[in-house]
Amino acid sequence: MPDLPKNKVGIVACSGEEMAEGTVTRLAALQVLERLRPNETVTICLPLFLAGGEGDRAFARFYPTIAIDGCHKRCAARGTEMYSGKPAASIVVTDVIQANSLGTARRLSDAGMRAVSAVADRAAQQVDELLGVKWDRQRGQIQPSEGPALDEGKRADAKIATCSCGSGIPIQTVQVDGQEVTFIALPLIFDQFYSAGKLPGDGTIAELMETVKVYNPVPDGQETAYSHAVMREYATFCREKN
Repeated sequence: MPDLPKNKVGIVACSGEEMAEGTVTRLAALQVLERLRPNETVTICLPLFLAGGEGDRAFARFYPTIAIDGCHKRCAARGTEMYSGKPAASIVVTDVIQANSLGTARRLSDAGMRAVSAVADRAAQQVDELLGVKWDRQRGQIQPSEGPALDEGKRADAKIATCSCGSGIPIQTVQVDGQEVTFIALPLIFDQFYSAGKLPGDGTIAELMETVKVYNPVPDGQETAYSHAVMREYATFCREKN
């Protein structure tokens, strides 16, 4: 699988209006997005995600996500896993309330706001862990940890497939039988294969296409055309690298 740059974390919160904890999830998500980690997180709209929002689903497929659910039905986490993959982290409000001996209320009582803050802090900590950073609370800054640096270089010349959250995934447009087809994550797949020494040839095409099809649908009856187009683009990519 391509090593996609983990420079953003998606926050997907449940939309439960019928219970107080659903209000806590949304307010906690807003705290993370707007105050605690505004530059490191983006929002994923759960209703749009479940309704078929391809941009949001693509983002959750390639980037780490944190699901914040009000209860153990875990609608946000289950929906994310169903359409894009298991969330990198999952937070359940009722668990946080119990662990911190807090109460909650729909009308934002003091106990409710304490629950919001506790959930938001937990989510911010998860963001830091996923991005390999640490938060300097005294300075109010994010400092790089001793782990791997965030990789922006791979995205320098890539086109971007944007989603409703405003973030993006590298894409490449390829001519397939005279028609333009957009392939998600193709620049990163090429870079991974090239770095592994897997150069264009009959021994590479099957493995390359298997990886491409993880992220991109190939219509029935067009396997050969898609394979030739992708291998042609990969050969060009390798020539430009040399």
